[in-house]
Amino acid sequence: MAYQVLARKYRPQRFSDVVGQDHVTRTLLNALSQGRIAHGYIFSGHRGIGKTTIARILAAALNCTSIVGSSERPTEEPCQQCVNCREISSASRQESSIFEESHSFDVEEIDAATNRGIDDARLLTTKIQTRPTNKSKYKIIILDEAHQITDAAWNALLKTLEEPPEWAVFMFATTQPEDIPQTIRSRCQHFSFHAVKLDDIIAQLRMISVKEDIAIDEATLSLLAEAGDGSMRDALSIMDQAIASAPLIDGRPVLEVTQVRELMGSVSNAIYEQILEAIHSNNSADVLAIVNRLLDAGNGAPQLARQFVRYLRNTIVAKITNLQADIPATGISADLLQISPEERARAARSASLFTEEELSRFLAIMLRTFDELGYRQEQRFHLELGLLKLVHVQRLVPIEDLLSQIGAPAPKKPNTTPTAAALTSPISGGPTFAPSTKGGVQSSAPATTSAPRPSPFESDRNRRIPTASASVTPASVTTTEGSLALAETTPETAPQARPHLVPPAPPTPAIHAAPIHTDELTTPDILADPIEAPVESIAGYDLPALQLACVKALAATKGQQSASEQIEESEFKLNGDTLEIQTTMSATMLPVMINADADRILKTVLRQQNAGTLKLKLIPGTPSAAPAKKSNKTPTAGSAADLAAKHPIVQRAQQLFNAEISKVIDLRNKD
Repeated sequence: MAYQVLARKYRPQRFSDVVGQDHVTRTLLNALSQGRIAHGYIFSGHRGIGKTTIARILAAALNCTSIVGSSERPTEEPCQQCVNCREISSASRQESSIFEESHSFDVEEIDAATNRGIDDARLLTTKIQTRPTNKSKYKIIILDEAHQITDAAWNALLKTLEEPPEWAVFMFATTQPEDIPQTIRSRCQHFSFHAVKLDDIIAQLRMISVKEDIAIDEATLSLLAEAGDGSMRDALSIMDQAIASAPLIDGRPVLEVTQVRELMGSVSNAIYEQILEAIHSNNSADVLAIVNRLLDAGNGAPQLARQFVRYLRNTIVAKITNLQADIPATGISADLLQISPEERARAARSASLFTEEELSRFLAIMLRTFDELGYRQEQRFHLELGLLKLVHVQRLVPIEDLLSQIGAPAPKKPNTTPTAAALTSPISGGPTFAPSTKGGVQSSAPATTSAPRPSPFESDRNRRIPTASASVTPASVTTTEGSLALAETTPETAPQARPHLVPPAPPTPAIHAAPIHTDELTTPDILADPIEAPVESIAGYDLPALQLACVKALAATKGQQSASEQIEESEFKLNGDTLEIQTTMSATMLPVMINADADRILKTVLRQQNAGTLKLKLIPGTPSAAPAKKSNKTPTAGSAADLAAKHPIVQRAQQLFNAEISKVIDLRNKD
């Protein structure tokens, strides 16, 4: 006898042999026992999960000649011994004689993908009008891929389905039930099949491997089951292919994970875990290096993107369900994550690195990248660009944080009383420094500021961010997830805090040895010249001179004028070996205004001013209460420009973004 593939050899012959469709088999067995046989059935669901198989089993049970309760047929299951059962059963046909190998005259299985026209439908209606043979009770028509039937053919079948002969039973198997007309669906009983669970597929593959005498471990079984994607037939087909390519040891096929993964053309999910770790560390070079290694090994860009999308989906589910890497999945986590325990732990580890919002953005970006790979010429470039977007998107400030700052009440002016000994900053419009003595060291007292208005989305974000990072005090440390964190972290929160995007500057013995390069031009020569400043100093450091040097360096760099103005309005003070810069910006706006390039320039200025040993720490505050900029022309009282300038939202925007009203258009109706 010719070789039979596993999917056909182990095709279920009884309802009890069907895996993962208990809700269907239980209902059909109850209907058989009660004699409640419908004239039309629709079996819909995923590919390879038993739709046509159950249709054949039901047909055999309906026409089985053995009496229920006898030794040959104790239950409503087909006996598999009578002539009708052996004609319908595919396994029996392979072992039967040439005469019995033909289909039963009373059970006809038709491929609706090729027999889909109105003439085929008319032929079926003619056949169904003929009574079954004496050995059968029903005349059964099984139409596979029923959604391929044309509308005209459905209309030809409609009258027969509405008033069928008492012996007629129609069974429609389809993967797209929505394509079947509603008039047909309303006249049939619809059974929706479920995708087979991972554990059920693994158990079936394990049973088959024992019967076939195949050496296989649990990791390989899990890989084959996951490749099936809920389809038992797909898993058996891949297993059949893996057995054919497996080496023989003592005449016994041996299946290994690496060999099966290479055969499937997939990579280990450990690679995608490494990619997410590199993204979490804001390390674009590592991301590109990993992708380069995968592409050079012969992996296709669409296949890598598809597998990464699936891994991101599992990571999001692990994040939402609070799955822990060291705790087995139960309940909703186990139902939503139909993967092996090892893969669940890997998804949980990756989920702990990001928030739910970040993972959702990652998945959206990769889905779009996967779609673009289908019609782009340079697939490698688009895959690399999509992965680099995942690194860059973490630096974006959520829009809700910016919107929450608009319309907030203006902060109260700091209640500070300057003394006669106050030092006026040499910077025009800058803050004043009040000297104080603490422990014999002169320092500047920071101004008293009120806390920034909290975002209305903060409570929802705190629910998703791990509680381990909640110990960071927002007033002293900037720890916005997904953006550039500029403030130094405390030792207690260092393990949870995201690493700095800016690498630590190497020690530079001379000023001209290591010029700073930004994305557009090199740092100006003003950084290389020493800046003269007053000789007054605190603990050996001239803070006004440092501030003046920082302001000039930022102002001379293209794109850093806003940062220069913010540093000019800030207050410098020394706290041990840390130079603290008390800004007037909120914790949300601080990483936007003082970005990575500005932070690098500030550290270079400290080295040039012989203060390279100091640590730089930017502290958020509240926007200054300084009056907004006004144009030279005073608007007329009651005019549109005057009303716009007095509007609280406009004034708040001026305070937050240092904005200026350039033009006002009056759209009011004028009689």
